[in-house]
Amino acid sequence: MNKYILGFLVISILAWYLSFLATRLDRLHGRVETSWANLDGLLQRRAAIAIEIARSDIADPASALLLTFTAHQAREASVRDRSQAESGLTGALGILLENAENISSPIELDLLRELDDLTTKIKVAIAMHIEAVNRTHMVRKKILIRFFRLAGHAPEPVVYEFEGDVF
Repeated sequence: MNKYILGFLVISILAWYLSFLATRLDRLHGRVETSWANLDGLLQRRAAIAIEIARSDIADPASALLLTFTAHQAREASVRDRSQAESGLTGALGILLENAENISSPIELDLLRELDDLTTKIKVAIAMHIEAVNRTHMVRKKILIRFFRLAGHAPEPVVYEFEGDVF
């Protein structure tokens, strides 16, 4: 009789632990999705500001054309092509901001200030997304999670190339 009680206790503890791991993994996947949604929203705002900058007097016609093209490309790119499009927008903004030194209009200064603030927020959002992805990878590597397939059909979270870019 004691063996049955001990066996039931061990199975109950194992079931509780597996439930705990599955819940934790589900929350981590939720964090990855939330951090990506936040980062995606910030990147969309950056593309919109880039279009506004291209329409302002900050950019010369050639830079405005390049900036408009890369901003539209970043906004409309598929998930697979997003990394290259965001890197292109980062490069176009970098080139434009290197040459934009004599800006005196308050509207243009506000645009650049907003872009600078947004760039800081994007850096924080990238750090949060990378941290969420790394924690999820760490938990998914556990033996019990792989053996009991607690991740289910959830896709493996990824870090995109552009997240390593320096803005």
